[in-house]
Amino acid sequence: MEYFYDAIDLLKGMISIPSFSREEKQVADFLQAYWMRAGRTVNRHGNNLWLSAGCDTVKPTLLLNSHIDTVRPAGGWTKDAFTPYEQEYDILYGLGSNDAGASVVSLYEAFTILSQREQPYNLIFLASAEEEISGKNGVESILPLLPGISFAVVGEPTGMHPAVAEKGLMVLDCTATGKAGHAARDEGINAISLAVGDVEWFNRYRFPGESELLGPVKMSVTQIQAGTQHNVIPGLCTFVVDIRGNEFYSNEELLRQIRGYVKCDVTPRSTRLNSSRTDINHPFVKRAVMMGKQPFGSPTLSDQALMPFASVKIGPGDSARSHSADEYIRPSEIREAIDTYVMLLDGLEITH
Repeated sequence: MEYFYDAIDLLKGMISIPSFSREEKQVADFLQAYWMRAGRTVNRHGNNLWLSAGCDTVKPTLLLNSHIDTVRPAGGWTKDAFTPYEQEYDILYGLGSNDAGASVVSLYEAFTILSQREQPYNLIFLASAEEEISGKNGVESILPLLPGISFAVVGEPTGMHPAVAEKGLMVLDCTATGKAGHAARDEGINAISLAVGDVEWFNRYRFPGESELLGPVKMSVTQIQAGTQHNVIPGLCTFVVDIRGNEFYSNEELLRQIRGYVKCDVTPRSTRLNSSRTDINHPFVKRAVMMGKQPFGSPTLSDQALMPFASVKIGPGDSARSHSADEYIRPSEIREAIDTYVMLLDGLEITH
């Protein structure tokens, strides 16, 4: 029970400190001081913090990771988003309580318990920054500083069921180029008309590789802009496409194929955030299934997309509460998460 109460106190402290992406310094300072008072050696790079247990080069290394940044409060909050408020019936309100403060504190307590016992792996706990914006100064900046990772547990609200696959993300800026002219005369080349065919292709086309866990590649035209006034034929039409890939295609492969089909110019904002999938026969997944957990494919993005090694996303809370007004976590979910992480990981045999 001591670990549970420590986790709740730590989460309340995190909620009390605004920690928007790229503005995590204060909460990182708080966590660093908290863990140092507990006798921990805390490594820090930017606003990322990590703790290590074990340095046996013969053993594989297991990473526990969750993020300390939050989105900004959504409209409609009926409480102060930065005041942890406990309500009867097992509810703790506060921004970041569900996504992903509960995972941070649960993984930290699990790390504390696991590191007190001999394990067949080295263990690292990483509380990282900039996850909500997939920033380059978050987990991506830390992985080169760590030993080679064999497997990672990524804390996100999944109801403690293991997400063994995750969709990727690629955002495309598309430009159809025509020629401006006067709308009253038969002149110019209408860029909107040129763009329509490509927009329809994005709406209609289905890539043949469809995943049992993640379904098809999903392409959505989400923004469009053209024209300066009613009597000018537009010479440019720009639109934005949100691409959610599955494990059958890298973002680079999707981009190559898309460019072969459409006539507009296509520029990706990034191709870094690829889909991921871990084999259902991985020892961690098999142990989770034996405990009655249901593997699934997640449509939402996390720092898994930046991890070039096997990983599973699993944590307390419910993804539907994330980024919403009056976000909350149930303290009982944190208690369950600590116990479940320890049962899943204690003595787990993984390979390099």
